[in-house]
Formats: sequence, structure tokens, C-alpha cells
Amino acid sequence: MKVKLRLFQKYLLNRKIVLSLFLFFALVNLVVGYVYQLPVERALLSIAISGFVVLIVGAIDFIRFYEKHRLLTHLRQRVVIGSMELPETNQLIEEEYQKIIQEMQEELLKLENTFEQSEQEILDYFTTWVHQIKVPIASLHLILQTEDSELSDEISEQLFHIDQYVNLILQYVRLGSSSTDYVFQETSLDELVRENIKKYAPSFIRKNLALHYEPITLTVLTDPKWLSFVIDQLLSNAVKYTNQGAVSIYLEDQQLVIEDTGIGILPEDLPRIGERNFTGCTGRQQKTATGIGLYLSKQIIEKLGHRISVSSVPNKGTKVMIQFSTEQLKLL
Repeated sequence: MKVKLRLFQKYLLNRKIVLSLFLFFALVNLVVGYVYQLPVERALLSIAISGFVVLIVGAIDFIRFYEKHRLLTHLRQRVVIGSMELPETNQLIEEEYQKIIQEMQEELLKLENTFEQSEQEILDYFTTWVHQIKVPIASLHLILQTEDSELSDEISEQLFHIDQYVNLILQYVRLGSSSTDYVFQETSLDELVRENIKKYAPSFIRKNLALHYEPITLTVLTDPKWLSFVIDQLLSNAVKYTNQGAVSIYLEDQQLVIEDTGIGILPEDLPRIGERNFTGCTGRQQKTATGIGLYLSKQIIEKLGHRISVSSVPNKGTKVMIQFSTEQLKLL
């Protein structure tokens, strides 16, 4: 009721010129009658008849005004509005506005098509670049396999990091692409975790870190490629920021937990973990930290319908938990 009353007030403001003219001519009618000494009843009757006509016409006009406002409000709440869906009008100014809207929609559609084409070209370029750069990286790995020295081990470690960064930039571009698709299927968490553990085995050995892993008898409905990327990033951070002690991977209350005994995260930095380009105190200490890995992990987890949470104590370690919804869980 209040909404209709406010709308009626706006309607009166829009028709204030018509109302002002009616009041003006009513006053003129009274003045003319007074000047020519005509009966007052005649002037009042004329005003009453005119007022009745104005009231009827105004009621019909307000109903049309209300229906048009309701339709426009409904269209405004929609994501896409077609120019043909706008209410019909016989007013020249409104027709011109609708033509402007149609031209703007056509221009916007052209810009969207151009943007999508440019976005796809960038994605194709990065995909090609990643595959090309992986060839010399794989070749260097093969060459280093014939060497058995501390230097070759160090070079292999750095090549592994380069390979990670290459994959990171590709996933960053893919995540922001409108054409990114997700293929959900029943996935064994144990297989995903074991695949990533194998990749980091040399890093564990090189840093003399212990690995505590409990087999995970849990299947989840997810996209294995994207979830594997998240596990890879979390395991990478655990190894990177742990200089002594161990990394533990286990299941707790149907949550996948990756816990380390590393440098930890300050309490004031925890709420901002996963923000774009945020590195916190750790980033200031570790000059190579970018925070992009956790940012991507958080974005991917949300798109997969999972949840991620982090708890940490400085100089004691960090605990990252991935929680799956009950609909996505299946015990083996």
C-alpha cells in the first residue's frame, strides 16, 4: 500500500503541469463569473463537471502508468532485456528513448562478442605457450636424470618450481575465462592426494621433512582436475613454508586436512587469506610469495561447491581444511 501511495505521489508530480492548468482555469472561471456577476453555482458546476472528467481520465491514465511502471520494474530485475520487450508507447520522446536503448544493446552485444573472442585468443595463446614451454622443461628433466650430483638435484628442484608456475598462470587464465567448464564425477580423494604426494616426494627428501599420510576412504562428487590443482597448491605451500618437522594429510570429520609444522600465519592475516595478491607477513618474509595460489584455490573451491578454512599458529604450523557438502560425499 505504501509503495502504491509513493507511486501515486510520483504520478501527480509527473502530471503537475496538467493539474496546475486545471486549477488555473478553475480560478479563471470563478474570476470571470465574478466580474460579469454570473451565478456562483454556474461556475462551481462547470468546475465540478471538469473535475469529474479530469478524475476519470486521470484514473485511467494512472492505471496505465502503474502497469507500465510494474513492467519496467520487472524487466529491470532481469539479467537480459530485449528491446522488443519494452512496453509499447505512442509518445515521441519515449520512442526515441527506446531507440537509444536498442542501439546501446546492439553496441553492448558487439563489445561482448569482441571481448569473448579476445578472451578466447588469450586463453589459446597461453595454452599453446604452456605446452611449448613444457617440452624444454621435460627435456631438461630427462637430461638431469643421467646426472647424480647435488647440483643436478638443485636444478631439478628449480625446474619443478618452474613447471608449477607455468601451470599456475594457465589455471589463472582459465579460471577467469567465461568458457571454463567443470566436469563433476565421483572421485577418489585417496587417488588425488597420492598423485600429488608423488610429485613432491623429491622436495620432502631434499628438505628432510616427514610425511604423515592416512589413507582416505572417501569418494566425493567434484571435478578431479580442479580439485587436484587445489590439493597441489596447498601441498606446495605446506612444503615451501615448512623447514623442519612434518606435513600431515588426513581425514577429519569428513574434511580433507593438510597440516604442517611450518612458520604459520599471523592471526591478523588469517581473515584476508585467499584475497587477490595478499601475502601478509609471510609474503614480506618470503620475497617470492605472491598469494596467487591460495587465491585461485579459494575461487576454485567455491565454484566446486566445497568450503575451505584455515587455522594457524605462528611458528607452530598451519592447518587447511577442505569441507565437502553431504550431497557430495560417498563413503567407500
